[in-house]
Amino acid sequence: MATAFRTSASTRDRMIAEARALFAARGFYGVSIAQIAAELGLTKQALLHHFGTKERLYGLVLEQIAEELADLKGALEPGVDPARRLQDWVVAMISDTPPRIERSRLLMREILDNPVRAESAGSWYLKPFLDELVMMLRSVPGWSEASDAQLRATVVQLLGAVNYHAVSGPTFRGIFGAEAAQAMNGIFAAQLQHMLRAVLTAGPGA
Repeated sequence: MATAFRTSASTRDRMIAEARALFAARGFYGVSIAQIAAELGLTKQALLHHFGTKERLYGLVLEQIAEELADLKGALEPGVDPARRLQDWVVAMISDTPPRIERSRLLMREILDNPVRAESAGSWYLKPFLDELVMMLRSVPGWSEASDAQLRATVVQLLGAVNYHAVSGPTFRGIFGAEAAQAMNGIFAAQLQHMLRAVLTAGPGA
C-alpha cells in the first residue's frame, strides 16, 4: 500500500511539474489541458480525472510556489531583527537557477496575464505569502504605523525588483552579451540589499 501511494504521489508531482513548466512558458491562457496531457503522454480525460479543471491544476502550481517561498522564510536564521529577517527573505528569492527563474516567470504571469481571470477568481493562492510579507514589514521599526496601502505598495515594489531581474535574463544576454549579463547578475544581490536597507531605514514616508 505504501509503495502504491508513493508512486501515485510521484505521478501527481510529475503532472504538476509539467503543467508548471508550460504555464511558465506560455501563461494560463496560452496552454490547454490537451497540450499538458500530450506532454505527459496522457489523454485529456485522464488529466481531468486527476485535477478536474485547468483552473484547479493552475491553482496547485501556485500553491506549490507559495509553499516554496514560505520554505525560504523557514530556512532563515532565527532571532535576527525584523529588518534583517525581511531583507534576507527577499534576497533569498533571487532567481539564480532554472527552477527559480520558472517560478519568477509564473509570478509575473499571474500579474500580467490575468485580467480576465482576476474578475472571477475564487481563490488567490499567493495571498497568504503576500500577507506574511506585509506583516513582516509592519514589524520593522518605523513601519508599524504605516497604512496597509503603503505596506502593500512597498512589498510589490520589492518583489517586482526580484522577479523582473529573473525574467529579463535572456533579453539582457541578447542585448549586452552573455559576459555582461553575467556581470549584472553578480552585483544584483548586493544592489538589492542596499535598496532594501535604504527603504527599511527611510520608513513609509508621507
